[in-house]
Amino acid sequence: MNRRKEKGKSGSMRPARPQPPTWLEFTPEEIELIIEELARKGYKPSMIGVILRDQFGIPLVKPILGKNITQVLEEKGLAPKIPEDLLNLLKKAVNIRRHLEEHPKDMFAKRGLIDVESKIRRLVKYYKRVGKLPKDWEYSFEKAKLLVAGEI
Repeated sequence: MNRRKEKGKSGSMRPARPQPPTWLEFTPEEIELIIEELARKGYKPSMIGVILRDQFGIPLVKPILGKNITQVLEEKGLAPKIPEDLLNLLKKAVNIRRHLEEHPKDMFAKRGLIDVESKIRRLVKYYKRVGKLPKDWEYSFEKAKLLVAGEI
């Protein structure tokens, strides 16, 4: 959620209709196997989507399978413990804090940290409500540092 002035509208376009393309060579079972194999190699869901698009020519998974990549990974037991968007925000917060330790007078970075931590808290509240995070999960910098380092 960008609360500052938007800089532009550029971006890729999604396919116009939500049906699977007629030219697709893969069956839904094959696509699920590819997703599972890529997840076992350590790729995150967004990267799996990029690989499916660029290397396999699969534009969108949801119209073909009726579920998205994270739902497929949850069925296979390969879903990440923390949602990917939250983990990326935690990484960003850790990097900004590391920067602020070296440059304590950087007020722009301090403002950025406030914004990122606010986004983290909003996302945590949402994920607790929908049940993707436990009700007792709390954001703290120490926990974020350990999560980003892969120790938790």
